[in-house]
Amino acid sequence: MSGALPPIVISAYAASPAYARWDPALETELFRRLSELPGFGGFEVPWRGAVHPHDPEWFGHHLPEGAPLVFTGLPHVMQRLSVDPRYGLASPDDAGRQAALSDLRAQAEDLRQLHARTGIRIAAAMLHSGPRGEGDAAALAASLRELHEWDWAGAELLLEHCDAAVPGQAWEKGFLSLEEELRAIADAATPTGVWMNWGRSAIELRDPDAVAAQIATAAGSGRLRGVAFSGAAAEDGPYGTAWADAHLPIATTDPAAGSLLDVPRIAAALEAAGPLGLLGLKISRRPQDRTAREVGETVRANLDALTQARSLGSA
Repeated sequence: MSGALPPIVISAYAASPAYARWDPALETELFRRLSELPGFGGFEVPWRGAVHPHDPEWFGHHLPEGAPLVFTGLPHVMQRLSVDPRYGLASPDDAGRQAALSDLRAQAEDLRQLHARTGIRIAAAMLHSGPRGEGDAAALAASLRELHEWDWAGAELLLEHCDAAVPGQAWEKGFLSLEEELRAIADAATPTGVWMNWGRSAIELRDPDAVAAQIATAAGSGRLRGVAFSGAAAEDGPYGTAWADAHLPIATTDPAAGSLLDVPRIAAALEAAGPLGLLGLKISRRPQDRTAREVGETVRANLDALTQARSLGSA
């Protein structure tokens, strides 16, 4: 990838302490600070049964003006899977598949209402190919066809590849392989895009230098719409256990994290991806970050590393 980076969607819920404890003043300040950072292209926020886990009405009126949103349902999916292992868009069990579709129908309605009420642009909605360890590509294709019949308030539907169920290896998500997901998208004959997450691919592959090739596979399908940069570690550390999906920062911004995501690997991923409309930055705040200013400085340092990687890749 040469030239300037595309707009960068910042994962607000990964960075913000306000999603763990409700603090309206902190969340307002954090939204403002993050939206003022160079390269800002919107917020990734979770749908957990509503557009905001504490106050959907408040949320719709306290976002910075003009900030697009990307919604992810993954926290909700994982919570549902903890209760019902059959749940998911790729479930071979019809009841489990219908339960996932029902929740996404509710999400689509929430997004329509949010857009109608506030005019906020919904750039994308992320989909996920659960259940864990037993997904079926044909079931996913059937789900995708149905999802595209609904009104999503203009949001593009993107299937986010998470770590696949690899035999003999403990997984974090354990969803379908990228190849199965791409086959389901092709079979569905819908405009579903693909969203890659560097850290989740590293967790699956157990080899940080293999991630760029997987991103290249997604790009080669013609379906790749964006890549999110999120780190992972091969050893236990301050952000969690080895190979946990803990959204580690870029290595140079917090050396104590043990993150495998460094500037040369970002440059390789950008080169493999080719032209994109969006990038993502999904990093957790540092363990010592408490204020919106501290979180903003952490995110800025990671954005600077992305810019450095773009320069390296275009050199």
